Amino acid sequence: MNSIQFLAIFILIMVPVFISTMFIPYWTRRTESFGVSIPEEIYNHSVLKAMRKRYAQLIGVMSIVTLVIFVLIGLTAGTNENLFSILFSIMIFLYIVGSFMAYLTFHRKMKTFKAKQNWAEQKSQQVVINTRFREQKLTHSNLWFSISFLLSIASIVISLRFYDKIPNRIPMQYNFDGDVTNWSEKSYRTVLLLPIMQLYLTFLFLFINTMIAKAKQQVSAEKPEQSIRQNIIFRRRWSAFIIITGTGLTILFSIIQLSYFYSIDPQVMVIVPLLFGVGVTIGTIILALTTGQGGSRVKTFVGESGETQIIDRDDDRYWKLGQFYFNKNDPSLFIEKRFGVGWTINFARPLAITIFLLIILIAIGLPILLGG
Repeated sequence: MNSIQFLAIFILIMVPVFISTMFIPYWTRRTESFGVSIPEEIYNHSVLKAMRKRYAQLIGVMSIVTLVIFVLIGLTAGTNENLFSILFSIMIFLYIVGSFMAYLTFHRKMKTFKAKQNWAEQKSQQVVINTRFREQKLTHSNLWFSISFLLSIASIVISLRFYDKIPNRIPMQYNFDGDVTNWSEKSYRTVLLLPIMQLYLTFLFLFINTMIAKAKQQVSAEKPEQSIRQNIIFRRRWSAFIIITGTGLTILFSIIQLSYFYSIDPQVMVIVPLLFGVGVTIGTIILALTTGQGGSRVKTFVGESGETQIIDRDDDRYWKLGQFYFNKNDPSLFIEKRFGVGWTINFARPLAITIFLLIILIAIGLPILLGG
């Protein structure tokens, strides 16, 4: 694979990521702006619209600059994948730091603007709880994960059954030409690495699907009925996406595992994972674009007035930098993000932090323990 093809693949992967970062402010709830709570009717204020536009332009420029540097690095490094990977990682890290600093700049501007406007002065702040919310079907059944479990168990059984037919050296990594760049000596640990990772990922996706159903409800005080319907659609769509992604990832791992027994074109072993990654990234963007955070972009046709004397309770003090939720008095472990789409944890709850760290440690530990 020449350097041009090499670059084209990475550009195909990174461009959707850049686009998603640019338009985050347009996907968050209409009751939040750059990590700051606002009345929903203020969302289309000219100043806020201008801020969202400037943020998208700034991140767009950062993305283009990053892409240009990325291309220059690719042309300089050529097909030296180790050098390219190191430089690529550094560049992505700098992009993440730069985009976060850009967010913090707009977050501070938003806090200053809110303090000057004092929107809540003449309005009642309320927290709305719908006691029948949990009675709704918020996610798709966890039984869908039985497909992934069966595939994982089948991988384990087949691997043990035909262990003697597996070559003494197992390919662990391919370059973009389909050549093996990293081998591992055959052992039960190395042979079972992928099936065990399949089981771990299946449990992880099952947990995420359960978390989506259990996460704290967030009902708009201004438009409660509309926000409830939107949130139900939001959770069900992401539940379906999690199930599809989890099943697809399990199938992908099964194909890789089968390559130990059967001859599969090395190019397939390179292209299929890349296409899967691109597909998941594009799917995430489409879902965020059509659904928004909490279902904010979903049209539900519920006839509720646009302006009321009731707004959501201002809980900005619990959101550090507008992104990290820390509230000891809130029993919720998982809540919706303030900036972006998805969920985060309540950092004041030790159990939430323990679960978060455990997920990371297992993901890091399994390859180390079983990698030979």
